[in-house]
Amino acid sequence: MLNYSIPGNEEPLILETLILDLNGTLTIDGKVIEGVRERLDALRDQLRLVLFTGDTQGNAARIAGELGLEVRVTPNAEAKAAEAKLLHPEHCATIGNGRIDAELFNTVRLRIAVIQAEGAHREALLSSDVIFTSINDALDFLLHPKRVVASLRK
Repeated sequence: MLNYSIPGNEEPLILETLILDLNGTLTIDGKVIEGVRERLDALRDQLRLVLFTGDTQGNAARIAGELGLEVRVTPNAEAKAAEAKLLHPEHCATIGNGRIDAELFNTVRLRIAVIQAEGAHREALLSSDVIFTSINDALDFLLHPKRVVASLRK
C-alpha cells in the first residue's frame, strides 16, 4: 500500500492497486520499454500490479508473465471500467494513453496519462490527474512521495 498525505485534500491518497495499460504505455510496438521491469519490481511490494489490455498485439500473456503482472483482457472501455470496479477503485491508480482508457480514468482515484511514441488520445489526457512523457517517469512519480505531493497539492 502507498499512502500519500496531500495538502489541501481532506482524505489521504491511499493506493493498493496499480492498473497498467500495455500498448503505448508499457510497450512501444509490442516491446517492453527499457527500465519498466526494474520500476515495477520496486513497486511490487507496495502495490498489486494488474495489466488491463485489449491485447492488440496478441502478446499480453507473454509480457505479463515476463513482468510478473496479473493480466485481464479488457477489449473495450466499458470492460476496463467494469474490471476496475472489482478492485476497489477508490484505492486504485492507473496509467494509460488510449481512448480505451478514458472511462477507466473516470473510475479510479489517481489517473496518470503517458504520451510516448504511440501518442495519447485527448480523452485520456483530459481525464487524467497528471501527464508524463515516459512510463518510467510515471512509475518514478509513484515511487517518490514528494513528487506526488508537489503535483497534487492544492
